[in-house]
Amino acid sequence: MRRNSNLLNKLDWTTVGLYLLLMLIGWLSIYAAVYNEDHRNIFDLSQRYGMQLLWIASSMVLALIVMAFDHKFFSVFAYIIYGVIMLLLILVLFAGTEVNGSRSWFVIGPFRLQPAELSKVATSLALAKLISQHNFKIHHFANLFKIGFIIGLPVLLIFLQHDTGSALVFASLLIMLYREGISGWYVSIAAFTAVLFILTIIWTPLSILLFLWIMSLLVYALLNRNFTHAIVTGGLTMGVYFLLTEVILPNFELHDFFPDRLFLVICAAALAVGMLFTFKKKIRYFWPVLLFFIGSVSVASSVDYMFNNLLKPHQRVRIEDMLGLQEDLQGAGYNVHQSKVAIGSGGIIGKGFLQGTQTRYNFVPEQSTDFIFCTIGEEWGFVGSLFLLFIYVMLLTRIIMISERQRDHFARIYGYCVLSILSFHVIINIAMTIGLAPVIGIPLPFISYGGSSLWAFSILIFILLKFDAVRWN
Repeated sequence: MRRNSNLLNKLDWTTVGLYLLLMLIGWLSIYAAVYNEDHRNIFDLSQRYGMQLLWIASSMVLALIVMAFDHKFFSVFAYIIYGVIMLLLILVLFAGTEVNGSRSWFVIGPFRLQPAELSKVATSLALAKLISQHNFKIHHFANLFKIGFIIGLPVLLIFLQHDTGSALVFASLLIMLYREGISGWYVSIAAFTAVLFILTIIWTPLSILLFLWIMSLLVYALLNRNFTHAIVTGGLTMGVYFLLTEVILPNFELHDFFPDRLFLVICAAALAVGMLFTFKKKIRYFWPVLLFFIGSVSVASSVDYMFNNLLKPHQRVRIEDMLGLQEDLQGAGYNVHQSKVAIGSGGIIGKGFLQGTQTRYNFVPEQSTDFIFCTIGEEWGFVGSLFLLFIYVMLLTRIIMISERQRDHFARIYGYCVLSILSFHVIINIAMTIGLAPVIGIPLPFISYGGSSLWAFSILIFILLKFDAVRWN
C-alpha cells in the first residue's frame, strides 16, 4: 500500500492533467463532428462519441495496468514485445481486414485493432534497449545498421499494408537519434532529401541541376569554412556556361551536337572544378562534396520513378494538389478545401459548440478522425485552436523535461521517442488540415476518434510516467 502511495505522490500530475484534458476535448469534438439529432445523448454507444468514451475508459485502464508493472519489465522484455508486435504486423497482411484501401486492421465485431499503432510503442522500447547498452557507440556502422533494422522492419511491413501515413511516422525518430549523438548531417540529409523530392516535382530538370550545384558549393564552403573558393567556383561555372551557350555554340553552330543544356551545366561545372584544381593543388573535402552532388542528382533522377510507380494515384493527386500543380476541389482536394473553409469560417472566437455549419452538414469527410482539427477551428475559432496548440506545446515540453531528468539512459531515450512520435502526429495532422502537408491519414493525438491510436498514445505516455515516478528508487 505504501509503495502505491509513493508512486502516486511521485507521478507527474501535470502531464496526467494535460492527457485527461486532451481526451476530454477530443470526446466533445467527436460529439460535435458526428452530432445526430436523433441520438443527442453523448453516452449513446451506437454513435462514435459513445464508443470513444469506451476507448477513453479502456485507455485509462491500460494506463493503470502500465503503472502496475515493474518499470524494469519494459527494458527486460523490450525485444520480446517488439517481436510480438512485428508478428502481428505480418499476420495482419494475411488475416487482416481492408479499410480505406489499407489491410492493417484486425476486426472482431464492432472492435478494430491496428497493430501499426502499437508498433510505435514496441519500436520505441526496442530502440531504447539497444542504444542504452553499455559502451554503445551510435556512430559505428554496425550499430547504425541495427538501428536502421529496428526502424526499417515495421516501416516495410506497414508499407506493405498500404498505410503510408503510419509508416512515415517512424522518420520522426531522427529527433531522438539526434539527441543521442547522431551527427546533425544525418538529420540535414534527411530534411534535404524531403525538400529535394518536392522541388523535383515542381521544378524543371535544369533548375534542379543548378540548385544541386549551388548546394554542393555551399556544403563545400561550410566544410572548409571558406566561402571564397565556393564563390570562385560558382562564378567560373556560370562564366563557362555562358561562354558555351552564348558564344561558342551560336558562333560555331554546334547546337545540333549539344542540344541538352543539362549536359552543358555538367561540362561547365567540370571545367570550373578543373580550373580551381589548377590554382590550388589540394582541395579539402573534395570527394565528400562530389559524392553529395552525385548522390543528390541520383535521388532527383529517381523521384519521377518513385512518384509515378511507388505512390498510389490518389496519393500523387493529393501531393500535386497541395503543391498547386493541379486543382481538384471536387475530387482529391475536396477534403482539404472544405477543411480550410470550416476553419476559416470560425473566425476569431468560433461559432460556438454544435453551431458549426460545415461540421453539422457533413461537408468535411473523415471529420471525426483525420480532420477533427477543423471542427475545433470552426466551433472555437482562432482562440480555441490556439488554446489546443498551447496544450500540446505544454505536453511536449513536459515530455522533454521528464526525459531530461531521467538518470537511466533507457528511460531518457524512450522519452525522446515519445516526443518524436507525438510531435510528428501533431504537426503533420494540423498541417494537412490547413493544406500545408499532403493528406496521409494520421490521427491527432488524444483528439481523433479511434481506439488503437488512443491506446498506443496512452501506453507511450504512461510508460514514460512510470519511469519518471520511480527514477529515484
